[in-house]
Amino acid sequence: MTGANGGAGFLLVYVLATLAVGLPVMISEIAIGRAARADAVTAFVELAPPRQPWWLIGAMGVVAAVLIMAFYSAVAGWVFAYVLKSLVGGALSTDPKVTSAAFGALVADPLQALLWQWLVLVFVGAIILMGVSRGIEAVTKRLMPVLFVLLVLLGIRGLTLPGAGEGLAFLFRPDFSRITPAVVLVAVGLAFFKLSIGMGTMVTYGSYFRSEQNIPVTAARVMLADLTVSMLAGIAIFPAVFAFGFKPEAGPSLVFITVPAVFASMPAGAVFMFAFFVLTAVAATGAMLSIVEVPVAVLAGRLGLTRRVATVVTLVAIALLGAMPALSQGAAAQWKLAGMNAFDLCDYLTSNLLLPAGGILVCVFAGWFWGRDRVAAELSNRGTLRNGAVQGALVFLVRWVSPVLIAAVMLRGFGVV
Repeated sequence: MTGANGGAGFLLVYVLATLAVGLPVMISEIAIGRAARADAVTAFVELAPPRQPWWLIGAMGVVAAVLIMAFYSAVAGWVFAYVLKSLVGGALSTDPKVTSAAFGALVADPLQALLWQWLVLVFVGAIILMGVSRGIEAVTKRLMPVLFVLLVLLGIRGLTLPGAGEGLAFLFRPDFSRITPAVVLVAVGLAFFKLSIGMGTMVTYGSYFRSEQNIPVTAARVMLADLTVSMLAGIAIFPAVFAFGFKPEAGPSLVFITVPAVFASMPAGAVFMFAFFVLTAVAATGAMLSIVEVPVAVLAGRLGLTRRVATVVTLVAIALLGAMPALSQGAAAQWKLAGMNAFDLCDYLTSNLLLPAGGILVCVFAGWFWGRDRVAAELSNRGTLRNGAVQGALVFLVRWVSPVLIAAVMLRGFGVV
């Protein structure tokens, strides 16, 4: 998205959106989840005044989570496929035509597209069934540091390539003329997507938080870790994009076209490429676990299904709905709605509509209906945040700044104002 939206200017807007919008909404969602100790729908049922439909916020989150998984599982399928390609050496080349052809052949083949997507969903389901601690937490906390180190190594290699300076300038030297309302809307949507807010994930995870855990500090750490890894990925990829003559606006395919070219220029590149895509698959799995946990928790909490049944129902629904996005780069490329294929439509509806709208409603609920006193009490639970000025600043952002900014950006992006 940084490549497609002008580089450094977009990155600057994204950082500001994360600070002014993403972080306050994340803190609110976690606080709501911990206060209710329930899934994303039940949490609002428990905390809202009687007979008020605030549970619809959680329902919107479930819909958003399923739609996100519909296209994100397709992307994860590409990553898993590249793990195999790394083993057989089918995509390792410094020639853009070779790496582009390898990726194009994968996404255009309907059998491969669906098969890899389904394999990903089965893999995610197996981990979900193991539970939060033994499954989700155990998988992510052991392998994410390794991905971090590998990104650093890849970034160092990228910076040594001829022409790397042009890539760094693209990433860090803003061209303010390219910051349009549409770019701002995309940046806000990306902030929601990357921080997993507006889709019920943080409410669900908040319900698993310990009573003594400091919510604002934890949320800030998540935000900073996410931003750091994103910047490392940018430093790893964009110098190589310009060094090898690729187009920065190529989108998600940059990972599958540019990264193999970088590894091909390194000693033992095949080994590093295999390790990179294995760990990228783990990173994608971590994201999917967070998303899938939302509908699974709701089905188990609201309908009384066992975790096993809830997981199977959720993943079957995602597989059925995700078939069109998976095929949209090939067999179903001509099937479009409002000028967008199924992949882009799911992305647009979630990032630009459902997630920001959910964020606005969370702010309104936490800031006005749940109330300042209850928010402050949850944040200061067992002494985790007793600073009144910080509490006041958070409540002010949640009440006034975050929802107003989100609404203004959405309206301007849709051409309403």
